[in-house]
Amino acid sequence: MSQWDVAQVRAEFPILGQTVNGHPLVYLDNAATSQKPRAVIERLDRYYRTENANIHRGVHALSQEATAAYEAARESVARFIGAPEARSCIFTRNATEAINLVAATWGREHIGAGDEILVSEMEHHANIVPWQMLAEQVGATVTVIPINDRGELDLDALPALLTSRTKLLALCHVSNSLGTINPVEQIIPLAKAKGITVLIDGAQSTAHFPVNVATLGCDFFVFSGHKVCGPTGIGVLWGKPDLLNAMPPYQGGGDMIDRVSFAGTTFRQIPERFEAGTPHIAGAIGLGAAAEYLMGLDQQALAAYEHELLTYATEQLQAIDGLQIYGEAAHKVSVISFTLAGIHPNDIGTMLDVDGIAIRTGHHCTMPLWARFGLEGSTRASFAFYNTLAEVDALTASLRKVQKLLG
Repeated sequence: MSQWDVAQVRAEFPILGQTVNGHPLVYLDNAATSQKPRAVIERLDRYYRTENANIHRGVHALSQEATAAYEAARESVARFIGAPEARSCIFTRNATEAINLVAATWGREHIGAGDEILVSEMEHHANIVPWQMLAEQVGATVTVIPINDRGELDLDALPALLTSRTKLLALCHVSNSLGTINPVEQIIPLAKAKGITVLIDGAQSTAHFPVNVATLGCDFFVFSGHKVCGPTGIGVLWGKPDLLNAMPPYQGGGDMIDRVSFAGTTFRQIPERFEAGTPHIAGAIGLGAAAEYLMGLDQQALAAYEHELLTYATEQLQAIDGLQIYGEAAHKVSVISFTLAGIHPNDIGTMLDVDGIAIRTGHHCTMPLWARFGLEGSTRASFAFYNTLAEVDALTASLRKVQKLLG
């Protein structure tokens, strides 16, 4: 048993105390979005109650306070992902926009006809579609790293895929559907040795364990605030400063400019270069609060507890006849995708909701992954550090009831 005090942690998340359909809420949809602790909720409330103003260039007190809070959040985010310089952390709407930003700026300047963009078979659509769009525009090709039946990358196939034509490796740190933790620490050096630029999608990893972009050695790293106990509509693109400053702006408008005239416009350096217009000020401040909250937790105890949840849930679900789990990697986070023989995932999700259990059904934005397993989708239960073993029992009991009624 871990030393994690889950009752104390749950007390920090107001939403977890409510009932749904007359049952205590069992929230097992954390890979889609996490719940928010009181520290984040209260920080957002304080901003709107006492600091609300537009940032940068305002000389009045509220603008100065809001600007200071916004830039302090950038510092918090930098510490959260181990970025050596806060200015290399660009606020975006989410990881999806961050990837699109790189595709539309760095990608258009460095990827051309005949080049290859390497992704994996387990990628989220957000790390597939932008590269497909770019490839179609410039005449490049998207190539794929296959996975094995356990849901792990086929590392034996990787060296042959890293060719002289490969200009970018775009890889998820953790699979949102399988929970697989990819060995990016081993893979990134292989790509860099061949001069390949590397983007890591950290939307799922940042929710489960500490990340240090400086140690990883990647060129770009992206994540979403709403998956790490922060607000929706805010995310981060981290990039090496020399790369970011050499990239053309993604959008034009206020705050990203140096000087504007009808004869021509010059642009600022990072981070303002990629933050055109009024940003999601409250969202950034809330994300900063979420980063501080997570960094204040005992990460070793958190990881041990989530592993305990994963192990227990896997054992309980495997005991259900006809239930098959997809994603059995040796190293994975607390995500379990499964099918139940003869029952559609949507029917499972609907009936579990009657018991107050929130899970995710469908393709989870990984349609190519499920096609590889011959499926259209699955049911996914994703656990966070505030979930309990009793909630695993509730899930198991509800699934047995579904099976009895529909199986």
